[in-house]
Amino acid sequence: MKVRFADRMNTSTRSFIREILKVAESPDIISFAGGLPSPQSFPQRELAEAAQVVMSETPDQALQYSATEGFLPLRQWIADRYRMRFGWEVSSDEILITNGSQQGVDLLGKILLNAGDSVVMEAPGYLGAWQAFALYQPEVFTVPLEADGPNLERLEQLLEQHPVRMMYVAPNFQNPSGITYSERKRRAVASLLRKHETILIEDDPYGELRFEGTAPSSFRTYLNNQCCVLGTFSKMVSPGLRIGWVYAPAEVMEKLVIAKQAADLQSNHLAQRIIHTYLIQNDVDRHLNEIQRLYRERRDLMLDCLKAAFPADVKFNKPQGGMFLWGELPNSVDVQLWLERAIRNRVAFVPGAAFYPQGDAPSSLRLNFSNADPGSIETGIQRLRKAYG
Repeated sequence: MKVRFADRMNTSTRSFIREILKVAESPDIISFAGGLPSPQSFPQRELAEAAQVVMSETPDQALQYSATEGFLPLRQWIADRYRMRFGWEVSSDEILITNGSQQGVDLLGKILLNAGDSVVMEAPGYLGAWQAFALYQPEVFTVPLEADGPNLERLEQLLEQHPVRMMYVAPNFQNPSGITYSERKRRAVASLLRKHETILIEDDPYGELRFEGTAPSSFRTYLNNQCCVLGTFSKMVSPGLRIGWVYAPAEVMEKLVIAKQAADLQSNHLAQRIIHTYLIQNDVDRHLNEIQRLYRERRDLMLDCLKAAFPADVKFNKPQGGMFLWGELPNSVDVQLWLERAIRNRVAFVPGAAFYPQGDAPSSLRLNFSNADPGSIETGIQRLRKAYG
């Protein structure tokens, strides 16, 4: 029997990065390809202690079904964190706990997009969002990223020419480029979106991984109820626990809860309680400071190694936080061929073309610096240089 699939499956493909990671799983390959936090950043002992507390004090509740919206004390902690970071007056009712922020991307696409609706994405852009939205068959338009955020002329043109339902951005240490939107660009983007009543989805998995400079405002500061914000504990605690969240205004939250009930009823209740216990028993800011110090050291080492190894026409940016470097190469470089030679030399990266699903990608690449120890960084960059030719 030949299985007939839904038409929407014709618009979505396997993640190129996930396919590279299969190759990079070999223990003799140094991988700069994944978007992985360092295992050194995981508070292993503290999480074990938190799990022990949960299982000794509230096992019946922790192992039971719970509300779709998520564990109320954890939602309140997130709301309080937003108040502390940005001065928002946020209610726990405006927070939905999700299975990683990726589920939040999917749920927002599910409740906001009809087939043929117009969506604006960044180029280069986060592949997970491309993949999630593709299932809802929108018409996707891209706005190129500059050093301080999107090209405003292109964005204004798109908004004037198309009824754009949604714009998706990752404005802090963006994956893959590592750039951060300037305050000027944030205000300008918000001003444009207000004129067209376009909903902004602000994905912020890396915002608390800043190790240089001053944190800019969230888009919610300028757009209020026209903005939904995605967050996650994957980068500040552990990705294996798969706990993220969505901030959304009441009208949007009502539909998000319905969509989540249809998808999985609730997120992992035990993991939510363990994370909450960890958060209230430990100094989270001290933990974040340690992650920031670790990642700054690895970014600096990788940049030093790249500068020493490559000619001046191979250029890498210097992000103020996050987990990624973005490299731009002469147009004559065949990046796919370089990747093939690199893998034979036991090192992996992601070609920039992977982040341009609509094509027209410059010769470029993404490197992850967070999940490589100093020795691996030094050896891996040497192998990259050897493969470069």
